[in-house]
Amino acid sequence: QVQLVESGGGLVQPEGSLRLSCAASGFTFSRAAMSWYRQAPGKARELVAGISSTGTSTNYADSVKGRFTITRDNAKNTLYLQMSSLKLEDTAVYYCNWKGPFNVYWGQGTQVTVSS
Repeated sequence: QVQLVESGGGLVQPEGSLRLSCAASGFTFSRAAMSWYRQAPGKARELVAGISSTGTSTNYADSVKGRFTITRDNAKNTLYLQMSSLKLEDTAVYYCNWKGPFNVYWGQGTQVTVSS
């Protein structure tokens, strides 16, 4: 079955950095476009970044452009999100996402808290 397992979240100070990982299994990762979403308390889940199956095409929410970088390692079936210059408003649960042909899959999420 499809599994998406995020890791790497934690508590970080403003202007700090974190790298999130998402280990994927149960589908052909190298053929799958992938995304990161986040959900802050009391807010709707929002798209943070997306990447094509080969990694050659990426897109970002305006709020994270220039600060976050989405990458992937198809040999390791792993998706990454490098987050830099973190702001208080980046505090959220971050989710890995795959839109399959018949279903949409989510990981369990990893908490990122930006606080001084």
